[in-house]
Amino acid sequence: MGTIDFGILIIFTILIFICGLSFSNSGKNMKSYFAAGGNLPWWMSGLSLFMSFFSAGTFVVWGSIAYNSGWVAVTIQLTMAIAGFIIGFFIAPKWRKTKALTAAEFITNRLGYSTQKVYTYLFLVISLFTTGAFLYPVAKIVEVSTGVPITMSIIVLGVLILIYTAVGGLWAVIVTDVLQFVVLTAAVLIVVPLSLDKIGGINNFVAKAPVDFFNLVNEEYSWGFIVAFGFYNLFFIAGNWAYVQRYTSVSTARDAKKVGWLFGALYLVSPIVWMLPPMIYRVLNPNLEGLANEGAYLLMCKEVLPVGMLGLILGGMVFATSSSVNTTLNISAGVLTNDVYKHFKPNANANQLIKVAKLSTIILGLITIVVALLVPLLGGVVEFVLSLAAITGGAMFLPPLWAMFSSRQTGKTALFVTIIALSINSFFKFLAPQFLDITLSRTLEMSFGVGIPIVLLAITELYFMTTKGSETVYQDYIKNVELVSDIPEEDSKKINKKGGRVIGIGVASTGALILSLTIVAENGVFLVGGMGLLVTTLGGFVIKKNLNKKALKKIQNKYDN
Repeated sequence: MGTIDFGILIIFTILIFICGLSFSNSGKNMKSYFAAGGNLPWWMSGLSLFMSFFSAGTFVVWGSIAYNSGWVAVTIQLTMAIAGFIIGFFIAPKWRKTKALTAAEFITNRLGYSTQKVYTYLFLVISLFTTGAFLYPVAKIVEVSTGVPITMSIIVLGVLILIYTAVGGLWAVIVTDVLQFVVLTAAVLIVVPLSLDKIGGINNFVAKAPVDFFNLVNEEYSWGFIVAFGFYNLFFIAGNWAYVQRYTSVSTARDAKKVGWLFGALYLVSPIVWMLPPMIYRVLNPNLEGLANEGAYLLMCKEVLPVGMLGLILGGMVFATSSSVNTTLNISAGVLTNDVYKHFKPNANANQLIKVAKLSTIILGLITIVVALLVPLLGGVVEFVLSLAAITGGAMFLPPLWAMFSSRQTGKTALFVTIIALSINSFFKFLAPQFLDITLSRTLEMSFGVGIPIVLLAITELYFMTTKGSETVYQDYIKNVELVSDIPEEDSKKINKKGGRVIGIGVASTGALILSLTIVAENGVFLVGGMGLLVTTLGGFVIKKNLNKKALKKIQNKYDN
């Protein structure tokens, strides 16, 4: 990576940092800090959900699978599109109607504080491992591209992320997510044609690819795994506390539907575009072994991108992948503040709660850095992510989801299902191989992970139906929800406009940065220039749409004079 690429990376990092810090005054209270005022535009929330989820390991986890197994990586990710559409139709609007600030608050209201307390502790422990799994790929990308040791990358990036997340709250997360979406979309639309050109065109790529490279599934990732992983994605995207925040932060249930639909639509297209570069690199260089294949995407980018573009796409990939970290940090801090600290200090004022929220973000961020440093000792990020998904996904997130639709479930049944499922899944992952010489295949591991909680919840539901269990608790919950005020903050429109302007300025600045690279580009000049012009124009349009009437009139008068 040359001097110009490093310079572009530094400039983009500063731009992201400034955008995040520009919301340092937006977190005046809990609703503005953790729910962006409760009136977030649906398209912003949808793009943020997409970036927060897909960046959790697209470039490293799925890129590694694409390099090894080809089209299988696309098949796996298309299950996320199906999950997004189902969530949009049925689950996202249901979350918005709960009027809860966090998933933990819903659990308290629906299943009781004792149940919420157990789920909170479980979620916080699991989220620390999750954010560590998210931070590791970021550092891996930096290591592959720049040669900076992965330990140093984890520490420096972790500190940067926790600073702007702690300062700006959810708005800092949302704005940087949307900006990264535009940057990465622009960059990858340059990478794909240049990669195909490098290999001699799509026909040559297909002809030289390994046998079975374009099969939908393979022995390790079979149809059984795909179905099980599809259910996992449904439970995880619908019930993960960090993603629930995207459904509850918009103004209406219809907007919550649109969040899910936008996520699903993006995942119909993006897996194909994202996975082509590492697949092409397999044909270009089939000799990567072990954990080296985790860097296949970036290695392809290094082969084909013009001068400066590698720095930009690296910056976009780093901060896009980081969005999963800051999303989880924000909601975890929200849980600690709103559902733990506030319970013990019910009379704490807004300033005290915001201080606790920011301190919680910093502490959780530091623990995340430590966990990320341990990922290589746990078998690499692919093994770590998929095993964590199988063990915790269905067990943690399905019981509360089920209770949102069922009038019969109680706190005791939800906890029973979660604890039993976690215990069984953990036993087969960690103890059975040692003491019984039983190791589950990838398919069985994922099937157990989602199947056990489904079966247990179905059994409890049938039991309550046959015994005609009392629904008094559920009816009381419904009455209490109806009494909760659901009016967005008065200044939410103003902060929405500001968010739009910051996004527009960031996008336009990035477009100008891309345009400037045409001066030094030795290849792909028209691709880079065209994309730079498109991104700059898009940024200008977003700025204009989000100027208030006084600003527009002032600009018009200046133009007329």
